Amino acid sequence: MLPEAVADGPGGQVGPEAGAGLDPVEEGLLPADTRHRFLLAVCVASGALTHAYHLFLYPLYTTDEGIYMEQAWSVLREGRLSPYTYFYDHAPGAWLTIAAYVSVLPMQFQTFGDAINTGRILMLLVHIGNVFLLYQIAYRLSRRHLAAVVACFFFNFSPVAVFYQREVLLDNLMVFWVLLSVYLLTKEDRRVRTAMLSGLSFGLALITKENALFFAPVIGFLLYRQVQASRNRRFALGYWGFAAWGPVSMYTLYASLKNELLPSRLNFSLSSPPADHVALLYTIWWQLNRNQGGILDPGSAFWQFSLGSWLPKDHFILMAGSAAMVFGLMKGMQDRKTHASLLIAASLAGSYTLYLIRGSVMLEFYVIPLLPFLALNIGLVLDHLLRDSSAAFRVTAAGAMMVVLAMPVGGYVLYYNDKNQLAPADLYNVPLTPMQEQELAYVREHIPTSARIIIDDDMWVPLHDQDPPYRYAHSHWKASGDPAIRDNLFHRDWQNIDYIVMSNKMRQAMVQNNGDGMESWMLDAIDNHSSRIWSLRHGDVELVIYQIDHGGGGQ
Repeated sequence: MLPEAVADGPGGQVGPEAGAGLDPVEEGLLPADTRHRFLLAVCVASGALTHAYHLFLYPLYTTDEGIYMEQAWSVLREGRLSPYTYFYDHAPGAWLTIAAYVSVLPMQFQTFGDAINTGRILMLLVHIGNVFLLYQIAYRLSRRHLAAVVACFFFNFSPVAVFYQREVLLDNLMVFWVLLSVYLLTKEDRRVRTAMLSGLSFGLALITKENALFFAPVIGFLLYRQVQASRNRRFALGYWGFAAWGPVSMYTLYASLKNELLPSRLNFSLSSPPADHVALLYTIWWQLNRNQGGILDPGSAFWQFSLGSWLPKDHFILMAGSAAMVFGLMKGMQDRKTHASLLIAASLAGSYTLYLIRGSVMLEFYVIPLLPFLALNIGLVLDHLLRDSSAAFRVTAAGAMMVVLAMPVGGYVLYYNDKNQLAPADLYNVPLTPMQEQELAYVREHIPTSARIIIDDDMWVPLHDQDPPYRYAHSHWKASGDPAIRDNLFHRDWQNIDYIVMSNKMRQAMVQNNGDGMESWMLDAIDNHSSRIWSLRHGDVELVIYQIDHGGGGQ
């Protein structure tokens, strides 16, 4: 077991902290008493509610959601990993999972009205699974329902968590596999089969998104801790590694069979990349050398997203979770045996924090894998601080904190709007995606299917999967970066564009992506050779459709 311990219990396992007392729950890996099942059901149900309500309306469909749905579309419709050149920017585990899920639905991508909506239902199911795993992990580490309920509360209700966990993102699926791997290791049956399944789960996490690698040292420590006293520890360690390598080896085998493992002539030059074919190892090298400044750089992406995106959505889970992580590391390093649970939870959060602050390229949603472990640290540390209090006081204190955060002062569920009126938080109130639906409807009604269109990826699948398809509608990312689209279809010439359908902040993305000048011809079309034929604005969200004036006119 992994509760805080001071002495060896029966069979060499550690026992609970002296004088703390266990919850009156039957001992076992999956306690079967009514209280445990009831609290677990409440946590799962609340997670389903916060993530399902307003799921199709908020937040806006994003570029990355569109990319992963179009790659899943390509798996099902074309038998390929991408409708464009797949250059190994991410391992394909996530969109293979999405494709498998979509394949069993009655109307596939249109089952829930829209491709991204269909993907968001999968994210909802994944979140429900994650809540179950997080609850069990927190309970096994602490042997307290208080820690498990508090951890799940933040994981379910934190606005920054709900915002990103609703979206169709690789990180959400990766979190599931990481939590499953940890869950199996906290099972503590010391069976080789359990270790092997944990390794397989971690291997699937790696081919879902590669930054799961940063959890490997802590999961390895947890594995060793569980099997070190077992006679079959060598088998457990070996089979864990073998199972973890299995999915990764299949990925490398795929690249090898396509002659895309190594770049031609072993050319790893970043200034003059090989042009004859893509290569897995070259892309990994390219990714490792990308940099946007680390924590010591005030202008880095880490500070940009921390101060501009994450903290405004929810400062409590980030600040309290970080403080709990530091506390857990300090207590755990002071006494690794007594405070093993705090050390493990803090190390899980700390290992991924190192990934975020190290200085590589970062996107806004990269905070997702950190959130369950910040929530876990809050739950365990709060339970640790209240261990000497009465049960009534512990429940009252934890309940008061949750109520305060749900009320307007916390802003998790309710807040006071600009008119000083009590209203639900934007997550549960503001409809944004209907604007995108109106934009798509306009395209369908007024733009011919033969038109050459620059779009964002959020509407790629609806335009290509539904009849009649828009075969010449391509994202600005591919129009600038994929030679087959940029050079063969558009020829880098604005005159070969008929329409540009702008998503929110798409122009900003085009400018940021124009470091090599590859977006200049599209920006020129917008600025000097277009007419605005449709637009819609709500707050700071604006959608625009431009028709390119081939006769030489302007806006």
